[in-house]
Amino acid sequence: MKSVANVRLASLTDAEELSRLNQEFNGGVKRPPAKIIERLNTNRNELIAVAEIMGKIVGFGCAQSFYSFCYEEPHGEITELYVEEQARRKGIAIAIISCLEENLRERGVKSMKVLTGRKNDAAIRTYEHCHYVKDDEQMLKKRLGDRTNVETRIQ
Repeated sequence: MKSVANVRLASLTDAEELSRLNQEFNGGVKRPPAKIIERLNTNRNELIAVAEIMGKIVGFGCAQSFYSFCYEEPHGEITELYVEEQARRKGIAIAIISCLEENLRERGVKSMKVLTGRKNDAAIRTYEHCHYVKDDEQMLKKRLGDRTNVETRIQ
């Protein structure tokens, strides 16, 4: 499916719209555009792609490239993918994934992974359409708290 959107890597001028879309996607405290600009300027491992229709950004995706001494080549991971409700089912998510993959490929990445909710059927279908396959790995999470709180509980 051909996307109706123009997909490109994000620029500093996209910070306000990225803040808005991230708020819709992740909720919580709204990320200030200044913090997004800071990340765009300093985090060379992260790529952010945006999709726009008639000049309005309607979606974004983030990916990381990372190196480990354990592997010869860098690995990639799609960490976020969001398209506004009214812009869905138009090939935009697939176009964002393709943009991220192409830019990671240029960095030497040959292996990609993505984590998404087990019950997020729409996202799973989208990734499978892009030839991602489920594997048998299990994700475990832990939130690292404030060290002071940990020390207080131990005493």
